Amino acid sequence: MSGTPVVRIEALHKSFGPLKVLKGIDLEIGQGEVVGIIGPSGSGKSTLLRTVNRLEEPTSGRIFVHGEEITRPDTDIDKVRGKVGMVFQSFNLFPHMSVVENVAVALRKIRKLPREQADAIARRRLDEVGLLAKAEARPAGLSGGQQQRVAIARALAMEPELMLFDEATSALDPELVKGVLTIMSGLAEGGMTMMVVTHEMGFAREVCDRVVFMDAGQVVEQGPPAQIFGSPSSPRLRDFLAQVL
Repeated sequence: MSGTPVVRIEALHKSFGPLKVLKGIDLEIGQGEVVGIIGPSGSGKSTLLRTVNRLEEPTSGRIFVHGEEITRPDTDIDKVRGKVGMVFQSFNLFPHMSVVENVAVALRKIRKLPREQADAIARRRLDEVGLLAKAEARPAGLSGGQQQRVAIARALAMEPELMLFDEATSALDPELVKGVLTIMSGLAEGGMTMMVVTHEMGFAREVCDRVVFMDAGQVVEQGPPAQIFGSPSSPRLRDFLAQVL
């Protein structure tokens, strides 16, 4: 990894009361790198992502984005989230707003752009995910796959330096998964830096530059997909792969 990493995580711990969810995570993500994060349920994958854009406050440890510590008490949270786009398992769209309004709202509220400019950017991003024709529709009139593509367009509209995907396809019917994964693959090919929590092992194997295996709140093993899937060194990873492949 050359140059300053986009993300540097140092000794990250997170507890919810007595439950220790993250136990000393150290991780770096390079510019343009696509890192897949795999592991069993409850291993801390989603919590790790949520700390990177400060949706969860770390118990201890530090996180840097482009060399700037975002875990400092005086950090401007809106500024952090302007740099870091996140797509969730649930689509989190506003049901009372049109599709284009859902994409444009953060541009107006956070970036303070005038309505016309925000609308133009939103329509351009919707076009990129193949949904410009649905700009005036309400979310309820869209399929799950289409709603997730709107959520991706909304994140991209903020021109993030880093994209976080938290099980972005797990709530979708199987036939809708491919369209979302295709868009994510296109972002990867375009050089977007991405952290992707996923149970889609084909995506992790084919699209990711590096795969991180987490278990019980720790990084157990990481490496290129060929190594992780072809010659895993830890017994825990071998057991996990035997169940999911």
